[in-house]
Amino acid sequence: MRYDLVIFDNDGVLVDSESISNRLLAAFLTELGHPTSYEESIRDYMGSAMHRVHELVLERTGRPLPEDFDDVFHSRVFAAFERELKPVPAVVEVLEKFVADDVPFCVASSGSHERIRVGHRTTGLDRWFGPGLVFSAQDVGRGKPEPDLFLYAAARMGVAPERCVVVEDSPAGVRAGVSAGMDVYGFTAMTPADKLVGAKGYFSDMEELLDLLS
Repeated sequence: MRYDLVIFDNDGVLVDSESISNRLLAAFLTELGHPTSYEESIRDYMGSAMHRVHELVLERTGRPLPEDFDDVFHSRVFAAFERELKPVPAVVEVLEKFVADDVPFCVASSGSHERIRVGHRTTGLDRWFGPGLVFSAQDVGRGKPEPDLFLYAAARMGVAPERCVVVEDSPAGVRAGVSAGMDVYGFTAMTPADKLVGAKGYFSDMEELLDLLS
């Protein structure tokens, strides 16, 4: 293993949630009078914290989203997670291998702590990620694409940034990891490699990650 810490993004990398959450986000924005397709939601918001949704809608329309937007959206997402959410294929095998080989890992997500907990509990990934291994954009002042979250996770784990590797599937996440001075590997199951500019390498099947990092 060439790194001292593997930092996973959560949505789309550990849990197969991006299609669910972006489908619901597009529908909710459209319902509120901001017509948004699923493809546009993926393009504009995938990998970003919720504040980007508010900022972009306000910038484009001059109208703020309702004060309860986040609460209503998350209640819809959590209900859908309970029905539909699954781990990303082969991610359990990757985590088992890391544990067997004593490879430290954690998660650093743009999602809230509650969203991460719900997703991990629903998929059974909570067994791998205790409280000390979960970091959220809520923990820092600025989320991705700023480097703050990854730098915070590395500091909390006691590892220098240059000894960390980030596993990401969004342009914002890749930019954040690169800005943090970390190597980034782009997971292309949903996002084409040419959208993940700056990544050190790319893979489309989680099983490939073990070879990339060894």
